[in-house]
Amino acid sequence: MEKTLTPYGGRYLPKEDLTSVIQSFQEGKKVRSAGRLMAKRIMGKSTFFDLKDESARMQLYVKKDTVGESLYDEITALSIGDIVGIEGELFTSKAGEKTIRVESLKLLSKIVRTLPEKWHGLKDVETRYRQRYVDLIVNDEVRGVFKARSRITREIRRFLDERGFMEVETPMMQAIPGGARAKPFVTHHNSLGIDLFLRVAPELYLKRLLVGGFEKVYEINRNFRNEGISIRHNPEFTMLELYQAFADYEDMMNITEELISGLVFALHGTYEIPYGDRVINYARPWKRVRFYDALLEKTGIDFKNCDVRKAARGLHVAFSDKDEEIDVLNEVFGEKVEASLWDPTFVIDYPTVMTPLAKARDDDPSLVYRFELFCARMEIANAFSELNDPHIQRERLESQRQMIGEHKEIDEDFLTALEYAMPSAGGLGIGIDRLVMLLTNQNSIRDVILFPQLKPEAGERKKTDAEV
Repeated sequence: MEKTLTPYGGRYLPKEDLTSVIQSFQEGKKVRSAGRLMAKRIMGKSTFFDLKDESARMQLYVKKDTVGESLYDEITALSIGDIVGIEGELFTSKAGEKTIRVESLKLLSKIVRTLPEKWHGLKDVETRYRQRYVDLIVNDEVRGVFKARSRITREIRRFLDERGFMEVETPMMQAIPGGARAKPFVTHHNSLGIDLFLRVAPELYLKRLLVGGFEKVYEINRNFRNEGISIRHNPEFTMLELYQAFADYEDMMNITEELISGLVFALHGTYEIPYGDRVINYARPWKRVRFYDALLEKTGIDFKNCDVRKAARGLHVAFSDKDEEIDVLNEVFGEKVEASLWDPTFVIDYPTVMTPLAKARDDDPSLVYRFELFCARMEIANAFSELNDPHIQRERLESQRQMIGEHKEIDEDFLTALEYAMPSAGGLGIGIDRLVMLLTNQNSIRDVILFPQLKPEAGERKKTDAEV
């Protein structure tokens, strides 16, 4: 007998998705839809399937008398995971479930492998990340996280567009990696014969746009840092960076509060949402604490006027003799202060030595107008009143060059741009991946990145130059 159902069929456009079918359900209505078979229950001369598309899941009913004996046998032989197109009539089953009575069925794609019955759980976590496509098929909650992520980025764009910000694009390959103290990835441009760096931040290019006359700009961008991997770090990550002329870090705090608290309410209808075993309150205003005051409160030590290394040793904070003093200070802050910051908290007024691109405070030049936002013991955002004095900026970058390490070149074109006069400005960066973690209650950054970077599996090896 010649088969009626042939795999890998061609064009098949559904008239409606399953959510629309369910929402506009009417007995006897004809529908045309498509999706993946996710369950099968054979009952003699009739068979029930669960059909799943991106939007919903719905029951199918196939009766031998309706489709014919030969086609019925082929349909009952279909596998869980097959993708089909169906046409039929709506009715309510005896169990009260909205159902499609199948009148015709087309096999659109045949599954060759077997879907796992149970895909979630700690033992499968690495496989879930490596085979995200299977994870998305079988775990509705995972698909929900990434739908939420898409909505979050849409809402961010809407928020900024409504306030007069312009979205721009800046280079992802840069001759000089600038804007952050981080180790870059190196690549080579064959035609130009030069090494380039994947950007660690877009900051210096966005500031060039302020010089050029744009007053409100933002970029939702991919950054790359050749550093460690953890539940909070991925070498490729997404940032929102925005700059507003004639503003300062106080304005950036207001934007940050308004944006994030608004996102929380838009997604959840409340300002109090769970994260892990806690509930975090995003209602405004948020707490503010000065950097050195926070350290003094948690350690009893005035780190502004002490031997930082000696104090860190006394607190049993581990660091290397090669670490700069600012790195040691960061370690102490991370262990003693950051670990206690659960509700949204602005840590303000950082040491100038830690922040070469920020403007120094008028009342204390050893501090800068800078804040970092912490929530659920994570840094979520970083912002400055931007330094726009080209002479001081050069001095700061020259000083920083002594402690950066391998890549020490100063971006002379950026300094040239400042000499054409950059307006006073506030700049803000928000980590989109960590923000999505907070808003969707995910503990690992890998759960909010579709294809996170992973260590090679056992048996995988690096290709040689000849193989490449």
